Amino acid sequence: MTDMTPDQVGADHHDHDHKPSGIMRWVLTTNHKDIGTMYLLFSFAMFLTGGAMAMVIRAELFQPGLQLVEPNFFNQMTTVHGLIMVFGAVMPAFTGLANWMVPMMIGAPDMALPRMNNWSFWILPFAFAILLMSLFMEGGGPNFGWTFYAPLSTTYSPDSTALFVFAVHIMGISSIMGAINVIVTIMNLRAPGMTYMKMPLFVWTWFITAFLLIAVMPVLAGAVTMVLTDKYFATSFFDAAGGGDPVMFQHIFWFFGHPEVYIMILPSFGIISAIVPAFSRKKLFGYASMVYATASIAGLSFIVWAHHMFTTGMPVFAELFFMFCTMLISVPTGVKVFNWVATMWRGSMTFETPMLFALAFIVLFTIGGFSGLMLAITPVDFQYHDTYFVVAHFHYVLVSGAIFSIMAAAYYWLPKWTGHMYDTKLASWHFWCSLISVNVLFFPMHFLGLAGMPRRIPDYALQFADINAIVSIGGFAFGLSQLIFLALIVKCIRGGEKAPAKPWDGAEGLEWEVPSPAPYHTFSTPPRID
Repeated sequence: MTDMTPDQVGADHHDHDHKPSGIMRWVLTTNHKDIGTMYLLFSFAMFLTGGAMAMVIRAELFQPGLQLVEPNFFNQMTTVHGLIMVFGAVMPAFTGLANWMVPMMIGAPDMALPRMNNWSFWILPFAFAILLMSLFMEGGGPNFGWTFYAPLSTTYSPDSTALFVFAVHIMGISSIMGAINVIVTIMNLRAPGMTYMKMPLFVWTWFITAFLLIAVMPVLAGAVTMVLTDKYFATSFFDAAGGGDPVMFQHIFWFFGHPEVYIMILPSFGIISAIVPAFSRKKLFGYASMVYATASIAGLSFIVWAHHMFTTGMPVFAELFFMFCTMLISVPTGVKVFNWVATMWRGSMTFETPMLFALAFIVLFTIGGFSGLMLAITPVDFQYHDTYFVVAHFHYVLVSGAIFSIMAAAYYWLPKWTGHMYDTKLASWHFWCSLISVNVLFFPMHFLGLAGMPRRIPDYALQFADINAIVSIGGFAFGLSQLIFLALIVKCIRGGEKAPAKPWDGAEGLEWEVPSPAPYHTFSTPPRID
């Protein structure tokens, strides 16, 4: 509960709501809502760009044989698709949500470091411009997979590798600055009376994610720098002929890469933990256990990296260690799923679009979790490794996991952002088309992988033809479904039914105390938390 006057939320202060106009408003803005909006729009543009690349991949794989693109260009598409979806779509979307919601949720007037906030956003478009421009260089863009294993990214890589390295460095700098900003904001700008254990779970999950980002982004920077010097300056970090070790690259990369997976899913847990109680009209079951589960997932994520490397010939002791640690990480994740289900149990549930996406998230993310448990078992992983089973697993986690949760968040907070209610008919079309097509797209991939189809190939054996055709149809349907989402957002921004301050009955939190759309400057004086 909060004690607030209209004066405190800036509702009566039109000078508080004064926005600069024109293009320079966006270039120079230090307002957390403007920057959050730019992150969200940028990530959606990248989502559509990366999706277009996925369409090229699925069009080529629609039938066996080489149809549309050269194998080298196919490899560029798989590489840049992965890089754009990870660093351009999912991570900036979560950063946009953090920018918009974290200050409002903790009663802060803005992010703690507003100029750095502006800078951390504006370097991103340049990073992705550099990455996309590399596709037009002689020899083409990066073609070695988003994991850029040496020696594919060193000895055998195209000349554009330097651009790829530079782009990844800039993305990393942006992420670190964003993470520092989140930590400083949460630690210093909470409203009086908001202790750590009163913070909304979305704030908690981002707080923990920010520490993960600061810990692992420099590791990625080290990996790409060594790739750069191996390729252009005759070092041999990853070249056995010069005393280096190509497997060391995998250790360094996955020490970044596995916590990175949790960077892309922990904020999702926070979103679902806000939506499920709101539409169940109950308090979240086991708040404290959710906080501790999030922290333990983050901690364990640092000691499971080599489960990506079971087939590299590690000692059996190491394989056992990484196998058991990986299975252990499913315990706190299971706690979360149990708590969400317990929250819904005997609640007065309604099924608005945010809740539909949240429910789809819980079911499909759990499927992704189960296939992850299968991959954790070392002898079994020898069979699954580098097959389409792995592709199915991580797309269940990242598409029906991270992306669905971002869509749930967009539907949940869109009335607060725009001041308008969206078209519920379009929203349910978007949900059902996405839900059906995402399963037609990714579920059959499990069977392809179990039958032995390797990933990252432009051609395949005849026996995989029928399932690949089904998967490609699912892919095109999923891609087209996102155009419904685009139409809905444009329609909602342009107008519609006026949204009340609190459009959802069961929603709780400071963000629902301010009018819709949220005023440009939210809290002139911080609210008191009872």
